Amino acid sequence: MSATRRQILAAGIVFTGAVSELFAGGAGAAGATTAGALGHGAGYGPLLPDPDGLLDLPAGFSYKVLSRQGDPLRSGEGLVPSNHDGMGAFAGRHGRTHLVRNHENRVTGKIGVPTVEGLTYDPAAKGGCTALTLDGRGDVLDERVAVAGTAVNCAGGPTPWRTWLTCEETEDRAGTNGYTKDHGFVFEVDGAEPRRTGAVPLTAMGRFQHEAVAVDPRSGIVYETEDAFERPFGLFYRFLPHRPLGGTGSLRAGGALEAMRVPGVPDLSAIQETGASFDGVEWVPVPDPSAAVTPIRHQDFGPRGITHAQKLEGCYWGGSSVYFVSSFARAKDGSAGTHFGQVWRYEPHRRRLTLVVVFGPRTDVQLPGESPDNICLAPSGGLMVCEDGNGAQHVFGVSRKGEVYAVARGAQNIGTPDEPEWGEFAGVTFSPDGSTMYVNCYTPGTTFAVTGPWR
Repeated sequence: MSATRRQILAAGIVFTGAVSELFAGGAGAAGATTAGALGHGAGYGPLLPDPDGLLDLPAGFSYKVLSRQGDPLRSGEGLVPSNHDGMGAFAGRHGRTHLVRNHENRVTGKIGVPTVEGLTYDPAAKGGCTALTLDGRGDVLDERVAVAGTAVNCAGGPTPWRTWLTCEETEDRAGTNGYTKDHGFVFEVDGAEPRRTGAVPLTAMGRFQHEAVAVDPRSGIVYETEDAFERPFGLFYRFLPHRPLGGTGSLRAGGALEAMRVPGVPDLSAIQETGASFDGVEWVPVPDPSAAVTPIRHQDFGPRGITHAQKLEGCYWGGSSVYFVSSFARAKDGSAGTHFGQVWRYEPHRRRLTLVVVFGPRTDVQLPGESPDNICLAPSGGLMVCEDGNGAQHVFGVSRKGEVYAVARGAQNIGTPDEPEWGEFAGVTFSPDGSTMYVNCYTPGTTFAVTGPWR
């Protein structure tokens, strides 16, 4: 991120639109809500410096370090990989919790995911997932490789049958950067029994720069975002499985991949007004989901084209709709318009797309300084946002009224005393019972479990 962008974004965030849309999947964007200064009533008080220099939290909260990069995996398979990113938490038997954690590793640098027979897709790739099993007290019982040999595992999403879909944010082909196989796929991971899912790319779901997914729990349709780094920007997809809601492994049965076309809107960044709504959304079959010759976003979708958007990232299901996030758009990058973040709602039963929330700068430097990325809905009804940029890094909460408050601040200085630097947060999620917030520090790779008087 450039210093200029950081200086602009450090002015803070204001939400216009129906902020309640972010939480429960409300009926529509009615009126406007603005987040003012940091909420004092909504939050948990000021952050207190951690004497151990790892994680600053409000009074009454505490953390436990579950895992750190470079430590031995309890399975004996190697070392805990680096670049902790997206993560999901799933209920297990006998009060246990299974965490599945992405590692956004490329072919070079840092600590790769160890290759394990039966769980490795491409031995030349260093990304993948590890799985932690916690007991009822939150102590780590086991930590092992869940899938290896994948690349740039950024985000993903949970399924209704308690597996994790991990997404490769790359389109590198075999022979590129030393890879021996094509990349750009989704892989299903069972955190409780990784060998049930193995290392099988779900090729029918498309080969592109995947970011996140969300599953419609009623129909089994999987929605996917694409975070393309250059024009033409990414697309919003849906995958119609041949065996919807069939449980672990059912997505391997294939299906149809389609891309969203909003009639008359070639670029979502051109829309700036909250509440703007578009009926008659179309879903166009993807000519070649495998992108054997041409990346999907470059393919020919006919004379009416297809709808693109810059920085499509977070994706989640709420109520009867799917929500997806455009983190930002810049006209100087080639987008039709400039914004500091959008949240869109698609209602499948109405074929309607609505811009429900817009993020923008404010003058209060105490407010969070980043565009929305992958976000977590807390069981208590709040929203958690991981900060990713320069300067101090936070996990921020947002109340239903739009109040913004700090929940945690990273204290691990990866810079120097004179020029401090802190790693971004990622993968925030909650335990199935809502009592514990799990979150990763990307660098140095650290997984925290945070407990306290959550409301």
